[in-house]
Amino acid sequence: MNWLAYTFILVAIYLVVFAESMLMGTRFLGAQVDLLPGLIVYAALSFPPVAIVSITFFGALLYDSLSANPLGTSLLPLLCIGMVVFRNQEFLLRQHAYAQFVLGCAASLMAPVLAIFILLGMGQQPLLGTGTVWQLVIMSFGGGLATPVWFWIFGRLSGALHYPVEVESSFRQDREFARGRH
Repeated sequence: MNWLAYTFILVAIYLVVFAESMLMGTRFLGAQVDLLPGLIVYAALSFPPVAIVSITFFGALLYDSLSANPLGTSLLPLLCIGMVVFRNQEFLLRQHAYAQFVLGCAASLMAPVLAIFILLGMGQQPLLGTGTVWQLVIMSFGGGLATPVWFWIFGRLSGALHYPVEVESSFRQDREFARGRH
């Protein structure tokens, strides 16, 4: 596991959660865009399972500590998203922006829906109404738009801070073949 990339994603999660809770810049058309599921999708396609679990724990507990949710409410939805994406990563088109957009939309939709079910199962009464569907659509679309941006940012960081891997061939250019009879 690359510790520098792991540190970068933890710092990004910290900054995203802080921006979502303290700044009004993530509100768009009456809904707050959740950028955390897109980061979990990136982590699930880039890190081993142990790192995905620790990244998810860090992000979910930090998010819940700064929101009105009971502590741990968003942990299970984000962990499910991370593990489902990790489990199916060989079928997913990691390098394509439209696939990243679709994964980000799906993750940004499933995280609040699963959190609503968890809140209802805990006996809480979240504010649900006709505006909830609109907020879910805006959250999903905004998270989908942000996911390819995460892939681009972390790809640029990785390219700037790591040497490119050179593939060595087993064929030498100066090798001579003896042809004909020996």
